[in-house]
Amino acid sequence: MGIDIDKLSCLLDLHIHLDGSISLDSYKKLAEIQGIKVELSDDELIKKLQVPEGCKDLNEYLDKFEFPLKVLQTKETISESVKCLIDEQTAGGVMYSEIRFAPQLHTNSGLTQEEVVEAAISGLKKSDIKMHKLILCCMRGDNNKEENLKTVEVAKKYLNKGVVAVDLAGAEGLFPTYDFKDVFEKATAYGIPLTVHAGEADGPESVDCAVRCGASRIGHGVRAWENDAVLQELIDGGIPLEMCPTSNLNTKLFNDISQYPLVDMYKKGVKVTVNTDNMTVSDTNIKKELKLLVHTFNIDDIMLKDILFNGVEASFADGDTKILMRKRIEAEFGVGYE
Repeated sequence: MGIDIDKLSCLLDLHIHLDGSISLDSYKKLAEIQGIKVELSDDELIKKLQVPEGCKDLNEYLDKFEFPLKVLQTKETISESVKCLIDEQTAGGVMYSEIRFAPQLHTNSGLTQEEVVEAAISGLKKSDIKMHKLILCCMRGDNNKEENLKTVEVAKKYLNKGVVAVDLAGAEGLFPTYDFKDVFEKATAYGIPLTVHAGEADGPESVDCAVRCGASRIGHGVRAWENDAVLQELIDGGIPLEMCPTSNLNTKLFNDISQYPLVDMYKKGVKVTVNTDNMTVSDTNIKKELKLLVHTFNIDDIMLKDILFNGVEASFADGDTKILMRKRIEAEFGVGYE
């Protein structure tokens, strides 16, 4: 391994949740802006923001999002949270990310979904780095159909104005992917790109369903490895996977990183990408994720560079931005890694 990952600044994160990536410092800053008095110590706050080692499954993992959402209910805090996250990502070597969040979860204090998205876009504009984009999440549930369809409408209005796609997130095992076919159909009719959380808490059939419903990318998708036909579907369709190793370990999809099938999928021809999912909930960052995989599977520079290129191609960025990102990667890896 010739490349020093710690020195790279050409990294991507296509699967990162805003509410799951509110750092300790950001939380305290946002609480002050929103007028919430913080009476917990830093250690106590960390326990509120990060998942414990004994996390049992995805449903327990998702419980960690309620606490940071409390400080993301005003235009000011939403805007500032996006800027702070981009600043932290930039310091960590990320040149491009697609930050996702569910507008319907930020309306508890009276904001409309449209106001929430406008605030997030203002956060993009406040950042010195202008390449980052937003993905709007619809949420799995049994009584929020109207809110989900509204999210798609808002995504249509702000598509290519900061927003690049629609996602479906939440408790996959409790609310099957097919139940949200109406969301997919509406997004497709509007020409909005789709990425769907699938093949995480539910099996490979969820990945198959997401692809058949129009997803051009899959969030996680790791359980596609359990079914050869679904795996081949991803390969034939060139459907990229937004893989998040540490998160999948947290939710007990795997007991050990050595069991993680990213390299096996890569060798089969799946377009794999590496992402953080939730920087704070999982106590991670993109360099930690890459180093974990490199050290576990002895990934060489050629494969690492190829995975980064997968991220560029899988991104919902425009053509000029993709060219710029490829050039950044080439410059940092050097012509010797062609």
